[in-house]
Amino acid sequence: MKVSTMAECMANGTQPEVLFWVGCAGSFDQRAQKITQAFATILDKAGVHYAILGKEEACTGDPARRAGNEFMFQMMAYQNIQILNGYGIKKIVTTCPHCFNTLKNEYPALGGNYEVIHHTSFLQELIENGKIKFTDSNEWKGKTITYHDSCYLGRANDIYEAPRKVLESLEMELREMKSCKSKGLCCGAGGAQMFKEEEKGDIRINQLRANEAIDTKANFIASACPFCNTMLTDGIKNGPEQVNAQVIDIAEIIALAII
Repeated sequence: MKVSTMAECMANGTQPEVLFWVGCAGSFDQRAQKITQAFATILDKAGVHYAILGKEEACTGDPARRAGNEFMFQMMAYQNIQILNGYGIKKIVTTCPHCFNTLKNEYPALGGNYEVIHHTSFLQELIENGKIKFTDSNEWKGKTITYHDSCYLGRANDIYEAPRKVLESLEMELREMKSCKSKGLCCGAGGAQMFKEEEKGDIRINQLRANEAIDTKANFIASACPFCNTMLTDGIKNGPEQVNAQVIDIAEIIALAII
């Protein structure tokens, strides 16, 4: 794929409509890279003029702050803010709720003020504005799906409807889990838990959440976060029985359905 960087845009004298913040997972994790590619494909087909920072993009510092290393967080944040402000960035879209939450709610205190949008909200906007058109043979129509609310998207930022409306636009049958929306259950990766051993308990959080998804008997489990995707996939694999449910990001679902 040919994706322009901000440095290339500046050299050409152009300013993209939106900066796509890829994030560490979307850049380096093999599974999450597929989500990045799917979203970039959608942006291309929808005619959105966008760019990425490429090698100039560093981690937002979210895991460092959650783990208690405030000094590391501020160092990373100031470095990113300097680059973003240097390019005159006004609007950012990201496929990671962790990046979304940090850029939107924590960077302003350090001088980074941007309009930050999560990709599910951006997709809803593109669909409502008619910039995304679905194929006549919509393979998702009538398929059953359950949606997992990411903590940083749901309870932290009150975004519950956008991802559901995107799925409903494909005429999928949405089956809610026992714990959903404001009463949603964490996948087990939040608060830097992704990068450490879990505390001793009766059952792993991701297993508990995967069991709730399995109970819906849905064909697919939709996520909108690369960390949630990993945790739920592992939970399904290690479940008590063989389950064929597939964990898939909302961007991947849309990418397969558009013209």
